[in-house]
Amino acid sequence: MNIILLGPPGAGKGTQAGHLVASRGMVQLSTGDMLREARSSGTEMGKRVAEVMDKGELVTDEIVIGLIREKLEQGAEGGFIFDGFPRTLAQADALGALLAEKGEKLDTVIEMKVDDETLVKRIVNRAAEAVAAGKEARADDNEESVRIRLMEYYKKTAPLIGYYHAKGLLSDVDGLGSIEAVQGEIGAILDA
Repeated sequence: MNIILLGPPGAGKGTQAGHLVASRGMVQLSTGDMLREARSSGTEMGKRVAEVMDKGELVTDEIVIGLIREKLEQGAEGGFIFDGFPRTLAQADALGALLAEKGEKLDTVIEMKVDDETLVKRIVNRAAEAVAAGKEARADDNEESVRIRLMEYYKKTAPLIGYYHAKGLLSDVDGLGSIEAVQGEIGAILDA
C-alpha cells in the first residue's frame, strides 16, 4: 500500500508515519528527513539545501524528486508513506509517473487538518522542548519561519487537496485529536 500524508508543517505527519512504520511495516519517505540528511552531509547539494531551508523556503522539485526516485528504487515490501511529498502539482504528477514506472500506484491520500495558530504553537513548542532536553532545535522551528512555511504550503501544496479529491483518493482526519485518536482514524481509512 502506498499512501500520502498531506498537511501543513507541524500537522503530525511524521508522528503518524512513525506509527504506520511500526504497526504496518511500511517505509516512511520523509522529504524533511531526507533534506536534513542531505543538509548535514557537507556535500554541495547539502549546502544548497541548507541555504534554502534556513530561509524557510522550499527546495526545488528537481532536488526532491531525485531524492524520492533513489528511495523508490530501493523498494519497500509494506509500501511507502510519502510524508511531505508531493508538495506541488508538478511533484504529484512526477510521483504518479515514478510509481507507474515501478508498476505501483497510490492507494490513498490522507489530509491531516489542523488550524494555523495551533501549528505555530506546536512547532515553537517543539523547538523549546528540544532545547530544554539539551538537543538542537531545527533552524526553521521559529515563528517567522513557520509562518513563511505555512504561506508556501497554502500557495503550492494546498492545491493537491482538490487534485487528489478529483482522483477519488482523498480522505481527511482531524489532526487536532490525540495521537491515538488520529492513529485510529488513519487505521480505519487504510483498512476500509
